[in-house]
Amino acid sequence: MKEIRLRKKLTQQQVADASGISKSMLSKIENGQSASAIATLSKISETLEVPLAWLLEERVEQDLVLLPKERRTAKIGDENMGYSYELLANRSSLTGIEPTIVHVTPKNLNMREESYTHSQDEFIYILEGSIYLAYDGKKYLLEKGDSACFQGSKPHLFIPVDNKGAQVLTFFIDSPL
Repeated sequence: MKEIRLRKKLTQQQVADASGISKSMLSKIENGQSASAIATLSKISETLEVPLAWLLEERVEQDLVLLPKERRTAKIGDENMGYSYELLANRSSLTGIEPTIVHVTPKNLNMREESYTHSQDEFIYILEGSIYLAYDGKKYLLEKGDSACFQGSKPHLFIPVDNKGAQVLTFFIDSPL
């Protein structure tokens, strides 16, 4: 992230202001001292004009990405944020799609109450467990096998139904211009 920011000749303050976070938080994120919500990383990626995947994993974009589960990066994030996530592949510049597994923190550990927004649209499919999808002021129960597609720019949050947590296959989709 720091490399990209420096290549674009932007200061930490400029990126922080444009992303709606403090300069000290940006510094901690750049130096790996703090985990950050996908929504925050999404805003930073917009400011830096790079795919979100570039901030989640340092991989060069390729025509074909094979990523066996044993080589996939461990979950990123903090249970106190309400989830952690695994990036399944770099976003292709051609498709604008970023596949991710979101691990929703069990209800008894989940402290998150504030909704998220980000620029990408989102498709979700419940792999395991159940969640309430809080979306634009309403709450929807989604169970294993259910799916939803929605605008990431509207407030949303995955709320755990029980103390088992859930796994949600998520595709972040860049909106067409």
